[in-house]
Amino acid sequence: RIIFLESVAAVPGMVAAMTRHLHALRRMRKDYGWIHTLLEEAENERMHLMTALELKNPSVIFRATVLVTQGIFVNMFFFGYLVSPSFCHRFVGYLEEEAVKTYTKCLEDLDAGNLPDWKDMKAPPIAKNYWNLMDGAMMRDVILAIRADEAHHRLVNHTLSTMDEETKKSIRVPTRGQETLAIKR
Repeated sequence: RIIFLESVAAVPGMVAAMTRHLHALRRMRKDYGWIHTLLEEAENERMHLMTALELKNPSVIFRATVLVTQGIFVNMFFFGYLVSPSFCHRFVGYLEEEAVKTYTKCLEDLDAGNLPDWKDMKAPPIAKNYWNLMDGAMMRDVILAIRADEAHHRLVNHTLSTMDEETKKSIRVPTRGQETLAIKR
């Protein structure tokens, strides 16, 4: 489930960044940092996937299902973003809320002993490197880091969904690890 969700989760950030990039080029205007923020979100979601792939190698049928799902979702999200970026960011904000719940459930299951394979599993090297986890980091630490990322994406997308274009110009774009948006002074 995590591999499938994360393979699709990187789509909105990439599509929104591409759409905003093309819009900025056509209008010959600045984007005020949102392209970078959205690309960073897509890259972060991809790292969640790369970490999950350290735990399980999906079958050819599973990979084909991901390919079809991505093809459909990329096009639907692209056209949706052209019509209403605010709606799309709100939609992604709700998806991220569900991701937070999913990873919270993983933590609860891990703590309850329902995921015995993960109980004593060390964090994969890719995760330790990406999230700067300590040498003794365990899978629980990885899930905590991923859940924090998803909560951050939720905040960014819900915030983007409520802002008009003029307000977006006055906001300092957060980077991973920051918890709030700050107004430029």
